[in-house]
Amino acid sequence: MKRDYYEVLGVAKTASEEEIKKAYRQIAIKYHPDRNPGDKQAEEKFKEAAEAYNVLHDPQKRQQYDQFGFDGPMGGGFGGFGGASMNMDDIFSMFGDIFGGHGFGGFSRRGGRQQHRGSDLRLKVRLTLEEINQGVTKKFKVRKDIACSHCHGTGAEDGSSCETCPTCHGSGVVTHTTQSIFGMMQTQGVCPTCQGEGEVIKNKCKHCQGTGVIKGEEVVEINIPAGVAEGMVVNVPGKGNAGQHGGIAGDIQVFIEEEMHDTFVRDGNDLIYNLLLDFPTAALGGEVDIPTIEGKTLKVKIDSGTQPGKTMRLRSKGLPAVQGYGTGRGDLVVNISVYVPKTLSRDERKAIEEFKDSDNFKGDRQTKESIFNRFKNYFS
Repeated sequence: MKRDYYEVLGVAKTASEEEIKKAYRQIAIKYHPDRNPGDKQAEEKFKEAAEAYNVLHDPQKRQQYDQFGFDGPMGGGFGGFGGASMNMDDIFSMFGDIFGGHGFGGFSRRGGRQQHRGSDLRLKVRLTLEEINQGVTKKFKVRKDIACSHCHGTGAEDGSSCETCPTCHGSGVVTHTTQSIFGMMQTQGVCPTCQGEGEVIKNKCKHCQGTGVIKGEEVVEINIPAGVAEGMVVNVPGKGNAGQHGGIAGDIQVFIEEEMHDTFVRDGNDLIYNLLLDFPTAALGGEVDIPTIEGKTLKVKIDSGTQPGKTMRLRSKGLPAVQGYGTGRGDLVVNISVYVPKTLSRDERKAIEEFKDSDNFKGDRQTKESIFNRFKNYFS
């Protein structure tokens, strides 16, 4: 069973970004694989801490976690980062900079070499309620870093090979020994010659200047699940900028915006529809057609003597819950008001005046208070 991310790092829910970073650093050093060789339990704790930090250090992910827990609105949690399938090299490349680019406080990265990761991209998409109801696939033409087709992302000219870095001898790190008041101390850092890769290119590709990436465009197809809402973020792993020298591609974060609807107002997963009844139907009763978000209509019975301010709730006719959070669908809430004509013909006026003094048309104090309370409770 997954532990709460705040519990994993041993911080309060009100912890600052600096407190979260400090707590993660301490745990990462304690359970670092180089300090605990062959210890699977330590490795799992190291992964668990990395997963927690990945979410809590990012304001957007942290907000979503605080609101939704583990079942974030990305369907599948927070981008699939963490758990038994987590790659240790990914952790080192993503979080090595938390210690100022010098690995984990003097410990070498697993395997020594660094793997580049491309940066993330951000997109905004505006959705209609109909698209939110069904879920939708959107295509975007994205300008980003892509793998160089000439060198296939290696950064080397065709036929050229890489050679072991002469500075770090393939380890990707260099060791510095300094004299201090506590004696001789050793620290490790990323090799400045090969930038932690352990290899250097003999003949750089002329098209990408040895980086392995060039500017280009790609059509990206993004599946947005049903039930998303304004402000949510859908994470698309591996579709961001390509990593240099065949490294890991970044992600695309899709920010959801919601268009106003001309018929319905959204309230969570519920939809609100304002029904304007004519006076005869309100007084005598009858049937009316209520639209739904699917484009169909429902026949609904109106009781005789229906009062303005009455609400009807049509179960499961609202929006679906976003994948991974909640079950079922919301409701369609119908708010009823009664139309009063602004102008009357002579015959209409005469007919109404005949009923003016009738007790049935005056309404008693209890009825008036009931209508007032409906409005008051709705807006409170």
